[in-house]
Order: sequence, then structure tokens, then C-alpha cells
Amino acid sequence: MNEQLPGWIVAMQSFGWESIIQVLIAALLGGLIGIEREWRGRDAGLRTNMLIAMGACLFTSISIKGFPLQGSSAKDTARLAAQVVTGIGFLGAGAIIQTRGHAKGMTTAATIWIVAAIGVAVGVEAYGLGAFASVITVLILRFLRPVSKTIAHLDD
Repeated sequence: MNEQLPGWIVAMQSFGWESIIQVLIAALLGGLIGIEREWRGRDAGLRTNMLIAMGACLFTSISIKGFPLQGSSAKDTARLAAQVVTGIGFLGAGAIIQTRGHAKGMTTAATIWIVAAIGVAVGVEAYGLGAFASVITVLILRFLRPVSKTIAHLDD
């Protein structure tokens, strides 16, 4: 029966528990960062960061498993990462507000960007890298804000 189905449909049938676990890991890692953002009262909070990480993971996993490399004329599945970066760039740009020569929302935009990268890392099964980046991101968001404020006020 699989001989009658197009190749991409057969490939999609190969998604199983591993793919489900990948999406759950991406949601968890995005959620860790989202909790910090939610705690600070930022617009891109828990749900947003979870969804961004899950979406990036799904697109990556589908690209790799759904359209596997075959022969010399294979589609380049690595292009997906570039497309995720481009799409997330639009989300990030929407988070930035320019007023009176001051940009607001830069950290939110950067957080959206890194959460997408974490989702891509999970999508390519680089779980340790994704977890490490998540921890470092939370530490940066949580503990470097006072340092940034102190540096900004040095000129005053």
C-alpha cells in the first residue's frame, strides 16, 4: 500500500513518539524562558515563548523527516533554519517600538529570536545545546538587568 502513496506522505507516517517528545522538550525549554518574561510582566510571556519554541521545533523536524535528503538533487533541509530566522525576525520587529529616539522591546525581540533558535536546536536533536542555551538565556534575563541599568546610569 505504501508504494501508491507519495514519498512525503510515507515520510510523514514515520513521525512517532520521538517527535512528540521533541515538541514537548521545546515547549518546556521555551516555557522556562517564558516564565521569566511573564514574571517581569513582558508581552511575550509564557505562552508566546512556548509556542515559538514549539513552532521552530516542528518546522525543523518536519523539514528533516518529512523531506529527507535523497541523491545529489536533494532539497537542502538546512534552508529551513534560515526561514525560521527570517520569520522570527518579523515577529521580533513587531515587538520593537521606536519613540523619541528610544527603542523599546529590544530584549523581547532578542528573546523571541533565541527561543526560536532553541526550538531549532531541539528539532535537530541537539537537546543539550537547547537546554544550555535556555539556562544561559534565563540567567541573562534574570541577573544582568541590574548590571545594564547600572551601566546606563554611569553617564548621569
